[in-house]
Amino acid sequence: MPKVKILLPTVMLSVALTLAATAAVAQSDLPAAKVSLETTSVAAGIGFSWGNGKLRFNGKEYGFSINGVTLIDIGVSKASAAGDVYNLADLAKFEGQYVAAEASVALGGGVGGMSLRNSNGVVMHLNSVSQGARLQLGSSGMSIKLWLPPRRG
Repeated sequence: MPKVKILLPTVMLSVALTLAATAAVAQSDLPAAKVSLETTSVAAGIGFSWGNGKLRFNGKEYGFSINGVTLIDIGVSKASAAGDVYNLADLAKFEGQYVAAEASVALGGGVGGMSLRNSNGVVMHLNSVSQGARLQLGSSGMSIKLWLPPRRG
């Protein structure tokens, strides 16, 4: 039990610092795009997520797929999220592996927020609503792959 008492505050501090740093970078700019997505997650220790989304960028709508992994995760949930995309000047930089550090709980219908960043410096700030029961502590990440061509929006 002593290890848990030491580990939990350390994880929470790390999560807070990571989210604050990510938010500070993106808050100084105007959003470059809007995004919405739907995911399903299943977890028993390590969690797996999949889903689809839409990116609205430069007057066009682009579909994309999502695949993700979470650590220290238990439960099943469905989530819908929407938000702003920052630091996106080139559509090709939207694809890639996004990472987030968070601690979240969803029981029944949970409302939450998340900031994700990819290696190209693109940042997404998402507000989500989830259904199901889920406990997550630790890091999460997702891979985004665009579907082309764009749809007119």
